[in-house]
Amino acid sequence: MDTLHLLFNAVTVIFIAATMFAAGLGATFAALRGIFSNVPLLLLALVANGVVIPLLGWGIGALFSLPAAGFIALVLVASSPGGPFGAKLAMVQNGDVVAGAAMQVLLATIGSLTFAPTANGILTAAEVGKGVSLDVVALVRTVALLQLVPFVIGLLLRRYAAPTARSWHPPAATVSNVTFLIVLAGMLLGSWRDVLTLLGSLTLLAGFVLAVAAFTVGTLLATGPPVRRTTMGSVASVRNVGPALAAIGIAFDNEPAILGALAAVVLSGLAAALPIAAVLSGRRSGGPATDEPR
Repeated sequence: MDTLHLLFNAVTVIFIAATMFAAGLGATFAALRGIFSNVPLLLLALVANGVVIPLLGWGIGALFSLPAAGFIALVLVASSPGGPFGAKLAMVQNGDVVAGAAMQVLLATIGSLTFAPTANGILTAAEVGKGVSLDVVALVRTVALLQLVPFVIGLLLRRYAAPTARSWHPPAATVSNVTFLIVLAGMLLGSWRDVLTLLGSLTLLAGFVLAVAAFTVGTLLATGPPVRRTTMGSVASVRNVGPALAAIGIAFDNEPAILGALAAVVLSGLAAALPIAAVLSGRRSGGPATDEPR
């Protein structure tokens, strides 16, 4: 079982790195300047992901009267923006991949700093759980190594070796697609028992509703054409599981009930986010918006 766990972690790392590398190969400096100079877009994304969605997690948990484990898992997920599935969903929906990847990395980096105080504040106000404290340096380092570095390498190749970038982009996208399917299968196979134990509770529904609400908020609190707005919605709908897992290990001693609830929330959230991206893809005849700033 340990070997399978290590293998799954390795595939997950490859998926994240390949996805960000492929996004970088399809990006340009001009497109990134268009994103990072768009102050309203940045501010709205930060408000949506750092303030509104965590509060939504609190509200949904209270509305559904979730048990303590489910409430804690939902709040931890809602408080952790910048999930690596965000860039992948931008690709799946044929959205603005450059904007999605750039915003994902930015949110993951900022989320490394804001996650602990946000989650701790909500759990304290709701009088649920314990204080959440994390190694911020370790979180930022993980984001840099797995997300930022592959994206920058791909971006530099596109800038200074365009023919190489064009030839490498299809295989990088293929690796991202294949490992994406493996990661999804691994999550389902590894967590099915935990999910089954929660079928009688509202935790699965809460995770689903949170993802739909987060997509809606991310789309509404964005600027630009619909393709960019829905991309921001997809980035908002999938959260960063790494800090949540670390918090459960540090603050809750890897309590099985919370880990199971976390798996249920994450999987039900993906069950909501993936079909939304697929429907958007079916409505778009063109390819991903990766080359030109909007």
